[in-house]
Amino acid sequence: MAIKTEEIWAVGRRKSAVARVRIRPGTGKIKVNGKMMKDYFPNESICGFTTQPLTVTDTVKQFDVIANINGGGMVGQAGALRHGISRALVKNDIALRSILKDCGMLTRDARVKERKKPGQPGARKRFQFSKR
Repeated sequence: MAIKTEEIWAVGRRKSAVARVRIRPGTGKIKVNGKMMKDYFPNESICGFTTQPLTVTDTVKQFDVIANINGGGMVGQAGALRHGISRALVKNDIALRSILKDCGMLTRDARVKERKKPGQPGARKRFQFSKR
């Protein structure tokens, strides 16, 4: 029989990155792929970007965040983590939805890399036109 825990699961996405996020009551520790967030994202601005949902809702010291992130680069993974934390907070307390929605943290950023078309050198680039 499964043990019931107070964890809340959510998934966040950005570009080609997917973050599976769990939040549970705790002291504010954030672990990403088994490492502390400061070690995983060495850039301070990216760390601040990922913790925006917690700071806006004043829940920084209330939850521990555990995330597994696959795909994408550093910025895409940070955006996916931010989206996943936002969705998990809304699952925990529906009253936070209006705050996070006004800040644009619940919207999935749908911008992805455009595919390369066949017979062309890139997604938009074309071979040089020759009239004769």
